[in-house]
This record gives sequence, C-alpha cells and structure tokens, in this order.
Amino acid sequence: MKKKFSMLMMTAMLFAGVLAGCSGGGKTSSGGDSSGGSSSGGGDTIKIGANLELSGTVASYGQGIAEGIDLAIEEINAAGGVDGKELELVKVDNKSDAAEATNAAIKLITKDKVTAIIGAATSGNSKAQTQFANDNKTVLITPSGTADDLTLGKDKKVMDYIFRTSFIDSFQGKVAANFAIELGIKNAAIYADNASDYAKGLAAAFKETFEAAGGKIVASESYVAKDTDFRSTLTSLKSENPEFIFIPGYYEEVGLIVKQAREMGITVPLMGADGWDSPTLIKLAGADSLNNTYITNHYSSGDPDEKIQKFVKAFSDKYKGAQPDAFNALGYDSVYLLVDAMKRAGSTSDSEKIKDALAETKDLSLITGTITIDELHNPTKSATVLEYVDGEQKFKSKVNP
Repeated sequence: MKKKFSMLMMTAMLFAGVLAGCSGGGKTSSGGDSSGGSSSGGGDTIKIGANLELSGTVASYGQGIAEGIDLAIEEINAAGGVDGKELELVKVDNKSDAAEATNAAIKLITKDKVTAIIGAATSGNSKAQTQFANDNKTVLITPSGTADDLTLGKDKKVMDYIFRTSFIDSFQGKVAANFAIELGIKNAAIYADNASDYAKGLAAAFKETFEAAGGKIVASESYVAKDTDFRSTLTSLKSENPEFIFIPGYYEEVGLIVKQAREMGITVPLMGADGWDSPTLIKLAGADSLNNTYITNHYSSGDPDEKIQKFVKAFSDKYKGAQPDAFNALGYDSVYLLVDAMKRAGSTSDSEKIKDALAETKDLSLITGTITIDELHNPTKSATVLEYVDGEQKFKSKVNP
C-alpha cells in the first residue's frame, strides 16, 4: 500500500507540473484573467467536484455527505444558481482509501477541471489530496475531516486553498472531557483505535482536559481497525472500575465495542465523537446497548432552531422521511460555504479570489453553526452533545467555542 501511494503521489506531482505550465490565460465570469486553478465556471455551469467515500469501510459518511450536497445544489440551482450559472456536481468514489482519494483528486482537477472539491469525509482521505489541490490552486473543502493539522502543509504553515466545514478534534475532545466533569465523573478510561490519527487526537485532548480539571485516567487501552472481538481489553478496562469510558473511533468498531461492553456488564456512561454518527452504529450495537451513551457532534436534527428545522423538513421531503444526520448537514453546509465565498469574491471561477473570500468568512449562519474561519482555515463554531435514547439521538446541549 505504501508503494502504491508513493507512485500515485509521484503521478500527482507530474500532473501538477503540467497544470502549472498551462493554467494561465483563462477568462473568469467577470471577464478578467484567471489567476490560477481551474478555469471551469466560465461556461453555463460551475463544476464542483465531490471526492467521497461512496463505498468501502466508511461509506456511510461519504454517502451522507453526498446526500447533503445534492440537496444544497438542488436548492441553489432552483433559486437561480450563482451569477446566473447552475452548479454541476462531479462525484468520484474514493472507496474509503487514501490512494484512491489522491487518484480522484487528480481526475477532478486535471480531467474534469472543477472549480473546487468537496471531500473527503475522513481526515486521512482528505490529507491524501490536500497537497495536490493546494499546488494546483484548487479550493478544497473537507466537510468532516477533523484532524487538527489537516489544513497545514509539511512546513506546518496553513495551505492557502485548504478549508474545512467541521470543527477540529482537539475541540471535540475538550467538549467530551468537560461533559464528563459536569456529570460528576472523577475517574475515566480511554479506549481508542491506536492506528487512527482521529482517535489519537481526540484521546489526547480528552485526557489533557480531564486531568487538568482534576479527573484521573485510570486505564487506557487500544484496539485496531477491523477488529471484531474486544472482550479481552474490555475485561482489562472493567477491572479498573472506571466511572466513564471515552471511546473515540469509527462506527464499525464502536458498534461492536458498545454491544460487547454491555454484554459483559459494563453499565457506566460511554462517550465518543462524530465518528459514531451512522445508522449502522445502531444496527451493530443495538438500541438498548446504546442507552447511557453520548457523542459530541456538529448539530442535532432535534435542535429547535428555526433554520435547522427548515433544513430537516427539506431533507425529509427529498429523502422520503429520513432524518438528516451530521454528515448530511456538513455536506449541505459545505456547498453553501463555497457559494457564499463565490458571491463575495464576485467570481465563480477565479480560485484565488474564492480562497481569499473563504479565508475572510465571518459570522456565516449555517446548519451546523455560525461560522467564522480562523487563521488556520478552521471554522470557529459550536459543538452539540447528543444522547442515545432507545436507539435515537436526543439533543442534550450546545457548547460554544
């Protein structure tokens, strides 16, 4: 896999050189010279790429984002589009694989000539394309890539063309730790995927915040993605008598962990983050096992906010009564974030103007919060705590940054 990925990156760099030599001279919608990136948007449509996990291990995330994107584009086009042009979506399935995500970005930028890319869902698959997109001056917005360093290059400086719609892992970890403290928890355990940057980032932030508030981490165990039997490490955790267990991870493993923990008599509160958010989690864990569990997330369909309820109704009408989850909402918001920047930039094709407008985003009201983009291209916005009750997510509280 490492060799395959290296070859793809070499290919990406070759394409980058080709694009650099032929990117000039295009016309923007306003008639000026394009200053870099894709020249799409000069015709009757604005091409937007979607590089998503439509199949593979985390397909639930990518499919959810795609549904949100489709709804947003449908609404925007019905309202007249942007500058009189309709949005045209080009979807590519990265198959939940980093090398495929790189390949998809190459295709979207060099062949499809998209104005911007939305995706991927996970941090790893987003990171696999950020350098190539940045080198080719193509705006990339990840809806749900939460790794703290995702918008940064190898030199640890922010990449000009890389943005995200989601908050970052360290913020989620702090929110989870503070929630545990508010519950009166004095000692906790952590059970995390040791191969996942996502899980490790969340675990580190939880531990730091929890201990700073006077809590004690009595046990810390790890598992590996695609494991199916977690009873041995759960036995070790149970022997330390934690009052609370923090389990940052993705739904495929977490569903089984929760189910097996409850079968073993572990009844204490369990908590995770947005990686739990999938209908598949409920199928794997069972509704009863998920009682007394909590997650930090980007929004709740149960939030009484009028704007959120309008979105919930529109989504339900389009998707036959389905209730939108956070990935649906983040996909939806990513389109509106991009379109807002295009309008303020006065261009649907000039990538430099669009990325500058994105960086200047301030107090933009979206479904997952009111967004202000900070100096690292991360949105400053609130988080939501949800509780699972009989298999359904219930709005618990909203936490401001």
